[in-house]
Order: sequence, then structure tokens, then C-alpha cells
Amino acid sequence: MKRLHLILIWTVCLAEWSLQAFGDLDTARRQQKWPVPYRRFDHRPKADPYCQAVYQFCPTGSPDGSIPVMKDADVIEVFRLQAPVWEFKYGGLLGHFHIMHDAIGFRSTLSGRNYTMEWYELFQLGNCTFPHLRAEAEAPFWCNQGAACFFEEIDDQHWKQNGTLEKVSEMTGAQFNEMAKWIRKDNETGIYYETWTVQTDPGPNPAVWFDSYDCSQFVHRTYRKLADMGVSFTSQLQTNYTRIFLYSGEPTFLGNDTTIFGAAGNKTVASDIKRFYHPFRPPQSIKDFLVSLLEIYERVVLEKSFYLYYNYEYWHLPMKPPYIRITYEEIPLPRIHKKP
Repeated sequence: MKRLHLILIWTVCLAEWSLQAFGDLDTARRQQKWPVPYRRFDHRPKADPYCQAVYQFCPTGSPDGSIPVMKDADVIEVFRLQAPVWEFKYGGLLGHFHIMHDAIGFRSTLSGRNYTMEWYELFQLGNCTFPHLRAEAEAPFWCNQGAACFFEEIDDQHWKQNGTLEKVSEMTGAQFNEMAKWIRKDNETGIYYETWTVQTDPGPNPAVWFDSYDCSQFVHRTYRKLADMGVSFTSQLQTNYTRIFLYSGEPTFLGNDTTIFGAAGNKTVASDIKRFYHPFRPPQSIKDFLVSLLEIYERVVLEKSFYLYYNYEYWHLPMKPPYIRITYEEIPLPRIHKKP
């Protein structure tokens, strides 16, 4: 099953593509706190022209990412939205493996207008999970950005047919406007997507090395912000979300593009990183695809090795059984945080 999970993730990525070394660490690294904090930025950089999306990002949303202002006295209904990844192309297929996409819906009771808000990859999942190995570049080249998309309308059929469209709360127009300001800041400072959650084991109290940063995490952050603002969640239904795990011992920090792939970098580590990512390259012939599957199995399971790119830095993961797993876990809706 673990091999099937990795093949499923890689297959989704391939479909989208087709259309300091191990030495001594500095004091800060030796005092590393886990999980590694997700790095925030002071602005969102322009994407490199090399990075091209198979499907345009947020085609019906506002070009500048603006969110409409609601009247303070308005009552805004909040909806939980969930559907299988790539439902528009494969229907409910990936839903059978619990590979789901999450979003939030809103409805203004004054105007009757509906809105959808979601956070996802600018250049699809494959580019956020694995790099391009370009002949003219020493370091692997990443096309990894994620962002919020806000647009008018809720596609009822899309969410209901194979997923979920459920009212979970109400808030005032003033609270909505406060949330919109927070969304803008969150979107400008959290700029890249992270597919994997990395931890020691599937048990109840594992050490977590890295947290994912994806569509469901965006939904959780937004729900928590609403609860902090005093918004109450009324739904009693179980709320489950997709999570993709890697299991490893304590990771080893390696460095960034300059310290690994630069003129004074570690050639051995640089070569091994590129060797690891080579089987994950974009579309191949059927023969090459099968060879690549064997190479991935050899690297991850037999050699028990995985290279993770997080915060624009590389880490080595000493992999452990069950290596990889996709789960569909319950994460309850938040409660209002009462101030003392």
C-alpha cells in the first residue's frame, strides 16, 4: 500500500507536468527545535518565466487578489467545501484514495452572492513537490509557489457530487472584512507549498519534523482565525482532511543552493541530491516510467533515503517503515478562544 501511495502522488505530479554537507552543524542547528518553523517572507516574488502552469491559476478571481468589502451588518454564511483532487478531470477517482482538496465558501445574506476561497499551487502539485533538473543549472530548479484564490460563485455540483458542501458557521460582515485583511497578509507572507508532513512514525505521539503547508492547512488557519475573532462553528459532522506523511529518523540539515551547489559546495551531496530527484522528472516513456519506479523504490525503501526541500534549504531524511502514507484524518472544527 505504501508503494501505491507514492505511485499515486507521483502519477498526479506527472500528469500535471505533462500538459554545508553532513559535517558539523552550527550552534543554531544543534539547538534545532521541531517541527521546523515554516518560513515567512516580507513580500511575494515574481515567478520565473520558466515556470508555466498546465492550468491557469485562479482564472476567475481578481488579478490583484482583492476581496470584496461587506457591509458590517451583513450576515455571512460559511461553508466547508471539499472535493477530490482533479475532480474536474477524473471525477471521483482520487476521492477513493482520500486525496481531497479543501476550500471555504461564503454567502452574503444581504446580496445573496456566493464566494469561494481556496489556497493551492500556482504551477500544480508536481512542481511544488519535485524540482526540474535543468542542464544549464547546477542546482535543482523549483517552481514552487502557492497562493489564495478568491472568486465569486460556489460551484454546487463540483463540491456536492463527490465531496462536501456543508454550512459550518455564520459571521458578521465586519468579521468577514477583518478576516479579509488577515488573508491578504497571510497570502503575501506564506508563499510556497509543502506537500509532506514528516514525522517519526504513525503512532499517537510521534516527533514531528516538518509540517505540510497546503490547501487543508490554509482552511485550518482560516478557521482558527475566525474562532479567535469570536466566530462560533455549529456543525456537528465529522471533518476529515487529507494528509501525506513521510516517516523518518531525525533529519540532517544540509544547506541551501549556494552552500551545496555553489563553487565551494559539497560535490558529493550535490550529486546525490540530483541523483535522488532524477526518477521524479516529468513525463517519460512507459519503459522509463517503470525503471523510474524501481529507482524510487531503491532510494526510499532499500537505501532508506529522502531529500526534502523546506524553507529553500535541503534536509536529508533517514527513512523508516512504513516510509509513506496517505491518511484521511479527523481534525475537529475549532472552538472559540475565550479571553481570561
